[in-house]
Amino acid sequence: MLKVGFITLGCKVNIYESNALEELLTKNNYQIIEPSPLCDVFIINTCSVTNTADQKSRQMISKCKKMNDNAFIVVMGCYVQTSHNTNLDADIIIGNGNKDEIVDLLKKTLATKQKQIAIKDIMQMKEYDNLLVSAYDHARAFVKIEDGCNQFCSYCIIPYARGPIRSKKADIVIDEIKQIVSNGFNEVVLSGIHTGKYNDNGVKLSDLIERILNETNLKRLRLSSIEINEIDDKLMALLKENSVLANHFHLPLQQGTDTILKLMNRPYDTKYFKDKVNRIREIRPNICLTTDVIVGFPYETDELYEASKQFIKEINFSYIHVFPYSKRTNTKASLMPQVNGLIKKIRSKDLNQLANELKKNYYINNLNNIEEVLFEKRDGEYLYGHTSNFIEVKVKTKEDYIKQIKKVKLDSYVDDIILASLI
Repeated sequence: MLKVGFITLGCKVNIYESNALEELLTKNNYQIIEPSPLCDVFIINTCSVTNTADQKSRQMISKCKKMNDNAFIVVMGCYVQTSHNTNLDADIIIGNGNKDEIVDLLKKTLATKQKQIAIKDIMQMKEYDNLLVSAYDHARAFVKIEDGCNQFCSYCIIPYARGPIRSKKADIVIDEIKQIVSNGFNEVVLSGIHTGKYNDNGVKLSDLIERILNETNLKRLRLSSIEINEIDDKLMALLKENSVLANHFHLPLQQGTDTILKLMNRPYDTKYFKDKVNRIREIRPNICLTTDVIVGFPYETDELYEASKQFIKEINFSYIHVFPYSKRTNTKASLMPQVNGLIKKIRSKDLNQLANELKKNYYINNLNNIEEVLFEKRDGEYLYGHTSNFIEVKVKTKEDYIKQIKKVKLDSYVDDIILASLI
């Protein structure tokens, strides 16, 4: 039985797809192990969201070669799809539209010792793939419901890596979540490349969420990410009526001025963003709102950066993921005047400092609250997990509550985490 080690870079969608491929290979008599010199096959599921991600993807090939130079190397995913680099030092090269061919491609390579290349024109993809996960290694289950993006933000390569929007059938999603619940999981995270654009023959994301809430016994449902303009009135109503929906939205802002948002081809302006956030907080005053922000985008002057920073403070996000702008070939932003790299570093450091302050303030403002925590792991005497509003807590206990949801009191803020006690 050949031993296979997976190395997965990038987003939750990649993780989901790697898990699905692990199951597929297991069914075909391959043994999945941690990447090590014992591996006969390494599968690198790549990311291409930034130049750094591209570089890491290439570095992983060398790392695997060093672990076992006789092993077969499979490179797949977004870096392959966007670069079309068929000269990689790998035995099999697979694009995003061909991942489910892994078993046949491995058979051919093992039999012929010849390099296999499978890269479809992703922009012509019309159907959702058939990759499914039935087993999960972690305390919460990620369910991929959508692939592709039609937004074409001026900085983003992902539409070229993932192709147009395709959605998983709603009935399949429901059956998948029912199976997850029957396996003892209490939290599901709906994920995709552009999750808010989910549409199964007229069944939109809010319709799917309503079905999940009504047709399954799931205790907590979370969205990996959603654009502010895709939170419709129905989703607002569900947020108001049903506590199973997590008290947390990840709302990618990207930049806090109308000037840059327009250059980015983002589908909202700052007034729309702020007004919608105010509506959300009328329903859930203590909701956790996290975001992504790009610094150093073309044309971002010191004044525009400071204005963006001020807007972020006004919104009062619970946390910010900060990304220095990464120039991606074949995007509109790559043709715009670029901001100096040192300036990007300075702004990144400055905004990360604000991110840490906002997170600390949000955590401290929640002290003494009673919250429900999904416990995810143990480290020594402590269990670690997250509340519905995505506060990380640790509780000192000998009990084994992994995958379970328990009520706790948030007692104190210590070293970027909340120390809590069971109720």
